[in-house]
Amino acid sequence: MSPVLAGVLQLLALTAALALAYRPLGDYMARVYSSPRHLRVEKWIYKGIGAHPDTEMRWPAYLRGVLAFSAAGVLFLYLLQRLQGSLPGSLGFASIDPDQAFNTAASFVSNTNWQSYAGEQAMGHVVQTGGLAVQNFVSAAVGMAVAVALVRAFARSRTGELGNFWADLVRGTVRILLPISVLGAVVLVACGAIQNFAGIHEVGQFLGGHQQWQGGAYASQEVIKELGTNGGGLANANSAHPFENPNGFTNLFEVFLILLIPFALTRTFGRLVGSLRQGYALLATMGVIWVGFVALMMWTEFHHGGPALQAAGGAMEGKETRFGIGGSSIFAVSTTLTSTGAVDAFHSSLTGFGGGLTLLGMQLGEIAPGGVGSGLYGMLIMAVIAVFLAGLMVGRTPEYLGKKIGTRQIKLAACYILITPALVLCFTAAAMALPTPPHSMANPGAHGFSEILYAYTSGANNNGSAFAGLNADTPWFNTTIGLAMLLGRFLPMVFVLALAGSLAEQQPVPATAGTLRTEKPLFSGLLVGSILIITGLTYFPALALGPLAEGLAS
Repeated sequence: MSPVLAGVLQLLALTAALALAYRPLGDYMARVYSSPRHLRVEKWIYKGIGAHPDTEMRWPAYLRGVLAFSAAGVLFLYLLQRLQGSLPGSLGFASIDPDQAFNTAASFVSNTNWQSYAGEQAMGHVVQTGGLAVQNFVSAAVGMAVAVALVRAFARSRTGELGNFWADLVRGTVRILLPISVLGAVVLVACGAIQNFAGIHEVGQFLGGHQQWQGGAYASQEVIKELGTNGGGLANANSAHPFENPNGFTNLFEVFLILLIPFALTRTFGRLVGSLRQGYALLATMGVIWVGFVALMMWTEFHHGGPALQAAGGAMEGKETRFGIGGSSIFAVSTTLTSTGAVDAFHSSLTGFGGGLTLLGMQLGEIAPGGVGSGLYGMLIMAVIAVFLAGLMVGRTPEYLGKKIGTRQIKLAACYILITPALVLCFTAAAMALPTPPHSMANPGAHGFSEILYAYTSGANNNGSAFAGLNADTPWFNTTIGLAMLLGRFLPMVFVLALAGSLAEQQPVPATAGTLRTEKPLFSGLLVGSILIITGLTYFPALALGPLAEGLAS
């Protein structure tokens, strides 16, 4: 079987698996977030944290819950790392330096999971399981809660109430993320992933030195790392490490986990607003962009540009032979079009255009299908922008799902789409202009610029993947990328929840003959075009200096 055919078959198998899971999971999540009942374990949690789950919240109260919970998470995880040297199960590792502890705490709480350290050489079992793995669950649940709050705003009228943050947080964790993670961990263990709390073992000589292997709860953390679109792994090699990702089947299964909830949430959206066709329109938009990026990535990586590439069957540098170009291309696109950041290949070794596609995927806002929750609310913001543009073209007041898009709504949507590019471009410009940060670049010219652009794009968009080649474990990068992650996560949530509050207060406008049909393919096409044009106008100069220049020169 040719490598190209193998890649296409993997793509078809993955699409079929997602299609089978789409309806039952989407409907189940809709029931979870709309049920009036509370499970017994959930009642215990509410009692423990002093929450009243049946109390409705307006958007300022909902936002305060998000920010207070996340701030407590940053503080707890920071202290856990700073005290690691005194904790049991540390495997002899010292406490983490202050700047790196801040960076890691900001990273995992913001659902970014950027890592400026080698996991198997820095973090013990207590920090990994009691700190990082816990944030993998709850940071994902926070994103889902914010998305559901925005969906409720479209479904409700003449009220500013968006639900209860604590109830949404607990339900997303207990009823959705935990059960799927348990099943997924069993699958990975059955396929060869490691799951234990063993220490460090010396296994022999390697290039004149001792090679060491560290045990750990790889399978359980791998599942929630992918399912929650987190991305931070126990090993420095991430999902290219055989303990995390043993074979071709587990590689495809992990991509399935990455895409599972973000795609299914469009069905949940359709159920909650009372129109499944509206959910299908968003699904079609996400699917077209995702398939298009996968096809482009496969083309550029299979493109035979020289004798070495012809002999290898494509650009195999930096890729695992057990996954091949097809599997690595699907993984790279899926992890950067979502906010996952896990990698099974060396993104710095992708072709110039291939590396540019991973950058562009993040710069789209990671909405195809995006992170758990963040992908849906990001796509809904872009839908508001697209409706506004359509209204300008026909001279009609824009409406979406019966809600008028007025001055306040479009200002909030504009702030949402501007904040992340501002963080990326300003931090990149500062790093390139100052004398010290460029010393961390391993490569000169366009590729070196791409390393820094990728780092801030990954951080501000809460992706967490690395282009590699950049020494990011410095006070400058630990601090600035940490700030980019926190601002890139929580400032957009402010605008999302403020928009939700303004929409929930409106009285629905009845549809007329002149109403734009947002469930039709025409609107999906308009939405795809709006996303690509806005991103292109924003980032094209930076992309031209980095991956485009490198690709055209090769």
